[in-house]
Amino acid sequence: MHLLYPLTLSALLFGVGTYALLARRNAVLVLMGVELMLNAVNLDLVAFDVWLRDTLRSGQVFALFVITIAAAEVGVALAIVLAVFRLRATVAIDELTDLGEPDALAAERLTGVELAKGADVS
Repeated sequence: MHLLYPLTLSALLFGVGTYALLARRNAVLVLMGVELMLNAVNLDLVAFDVWLRDTLRSGQVFALFVITIAAAEVGVALAIVLAVFRLRATVAIDELTDLGEPDALAAERLTGVELAKGADVS
């Protein structure tokens, strides 16, 4: 088997995943980009396992390990995205820069004059 074909496909997958990671602002699409990158690494591991079958026999084991870790990562990440969506009603990464509760953020936006007049910040 020629090693060039799977490595080229893997490089393309990794490039698309990197683009999705850097250019997208939706948390779910960023997560999909990370998964594409992990699958590109899996393709590399299996391709090198086939190419180096005589000396190295652990490519498929590493690929299964990466798939297991990726499945756990997707479960945790989607649970976090769902919790953030329920709290903030958005999954846009640009709008999620502030940590804390939405009411606390509104209190921080009050000016000193409004606080002096006795505005309720709780």
